[in-house]
Amino acid sequence: MTLKIILYKNHCLTLLLLLCTITLVQAQKNRQDFNVFADSIIKVNHKNYSDLEYVIYKNKYDTLKMRVLLNKSKDANYPQGQSFANIMLGNQYRNKSLFNKSRTFLNNALQISKDHNLLEFKIVSLNMLGVIDRRQDNVRSALDYHQEALAIAEAQPVKTKSLQKSIAVSHNSMGNIYLSIRQYDQALEEFNKSLAIEIAAKNELGLAINYHNIGAVYEAHDKLEDALASYFKSLEYNEHIDSDIGRVICKNSIGAIYVKQNKPEAALEIIEPTIALAEKKGDKFYIASAYITLGWAQSQLGKTTLAKQNLEKGLEMAENYNLMSSVASANKQLSLLNEKLGNPSLALKQYKTAVEVEQSIINKENAQYINSVRFEYETEKKNTQIKFLAKQNEVANLKLDENRKTAIATIIALFLLVAGLFFFNRHKRVKNEKKILTLEQDMLRSQMNPHFIFNSLNSIKLYIINNEKENAVYYLNKFSKLIRKILIASTEKEISLAEELETMDLYMNIENIRFSNEISYSHSVDNGIDIGSVKIPSLVLQPFLENALWHGLSSKKEDKTMTIHVSKKTSDFVIICITDNGIGRKASAKIKEKKLLKRKSVGIDLTKQRLEHFSKNYTNSYKLNIEDLYNNGKPIGTKVIIEIPIKETHGLKTA
Repeated sequence: MTLKIILYKNHCLTLLLLLCTITLVQAQKNRQDFNVFADSIIKVNHKNYSDLEYVIYKNKYDTLKMRVLLNKSKDANYPQGQSFANIMLGNQYRNKSLFNKSRTFLNNALQISKDHNLLEFKIVSLNMLGVIDRRQDNVRSALDYHQEALAIAEAQPVKTKSLQKSIAVSHNSMGNIYLSIRQYDQALEEFNKSLAIEIAAKNELGLAINYHNIGAVYEAHDKLEDALASYFKSLEYNEHIDSDIGRVICKNSIGAIYVKQNKPEAALEIIEPTIALAEKKGDKFYIASAYITLGWAQSQLGKTTLAKQNLEKGLEMAENYNLMSSVASANKQLSLLNEKLGNPSLALKQYKTAVEVEQSIINKENAQYINSVRFEYETEKKNTQIKFLAKQNEVANLKLDENRKTAIATIIALFLLVAGLFFFNRHKRVKNEKKILTLEQDMLRSQMNPHFIFNSLNSIKLYIINNEKENAVYYLNKFSKLIRKILIASTEKEISLAEELETMDLYMNIENIRFSNEISYSHSVDNGIDIGSVKIPSLVLQPFLENALWHGLSSKKEDKTMTIHVSKKTSDFVIICITDNGIGRKASAKIKEKKLLKRKSVGIDLTKQRLEHFSKNYTNSYKLNIEDLYNNGKPIGTKVIIEIPIKETHGLKTA
């Protein structure tokens, strides 16, 4: 019997050695094959990031192969290959939560990209560096990286597929940053921008990521059913592209929703198999999150021992890898658990830790607020020193001269500081006012377009020639009233919305003559809005009406309508919608291309600048969105949505 066991063990050992030998030989063959493949890539000399990514395909996940490509690219002086290999190595180490190692490779990629002016590679490097900082909740530096990447990408005249993908990544990552500091509306706005790009590109991975993140916004707003629907939609995409890490992320989030819905059994059913898959992938970010969610569900079921073990395991991993959001989450759940177990002092300590970590994440981004608080502290500190010196002066006559000099020096320093700030702000204000004046003058020239005046008078002249005296007098009266309003408005920085609408009615009356009164125009205001007290920049709506007339309605044969509608959804903004049923922007652009004489309109650009300066006096900035309207895929007009801020700021508004 013993002999049989020995023979069996020897047989198993032989099989194991044979299997290892076969695996080693196969791996060696793969490396040799990739050596040849890498040489061919370098020989072809691919210039674009997307071309390299397409050619290398799944090999990019193999760190050994990427090191081969890196070394061969160095020897051949092929910077694109060097940068790409560094990016891929950085990504793989990031996914193992080896952030310092990842940062080294990505910084190498960034430097190579800068040295050789490789824009696409530079943008990807910046985005990936931002992801590292975001994973570690260094929100301010993460935002800096993503904003720089986005600015470079959007500045390019031609948006390649790679640039579009990078723009989507930037928006998505910035959305995650806003999500981490609880600015949910901004987060959702960024996710939707990214989602639109991914839908156009039919990128299923991008769609999976964005639907998951949108679910996180719903979850933050406690819209659990909407969050669950988004998470399942993301999971569906991840299943289709066979992404294990995507499955881990989605199932962990779904489990958390079930716990919030008091369905801990359902949560355990989906989370427990996820743990093994997460550990197999080795990404500590998601492993820690999975253990914390598992412990949370077990705590709800009363499995306190298991819950404590898993929560502490998730906390330990989060602390080891500096995953601050997970540190906060684990401490919060441990606090609740220890409260159940009758450990109030420990529960309070863990709750305080969770709050401190969360606040540190939120406050990192608010740099200007921190600077202002710090300035106040320093000023208060100096004032305290002055008071202290004054008191010492009373009790220590021997040090009178020294204390007086110190006090005088401090006062002078403070005076110079205040004076410097005063003159700096005054200079800045004068400069802004000068710029605003220039904009107002440019705006007036735009409104008093000689073509408009000539054509209007020509139309009125036709009434006179045709002996239509009543029409001539009527429109001449309207025209003179419009010119008077334009001249008066040009001297005022802002007017009431009521006056603006009245001026636009006059403008449309005059312009409609040239369209043989074919345009049906009207404006409406929702109940409860006092348009007499709402202030807006003077003549700010005219360029949009003009655009709608000459680019949308002028090329349409019949049934021409234009409406202005004023509404108010929140106390922060008044919303003005200008809608026409014209031919749409795409058709208008085609007509413009065919014209021999192309006149560049500056009215909209001037209006945006005026709105920007106007918004500086308010808590929020203006918003402008132009939508193309469709019916069954057919263009049916254009809608311009302008959100005018109405809540004035009561302090210094910073950029």
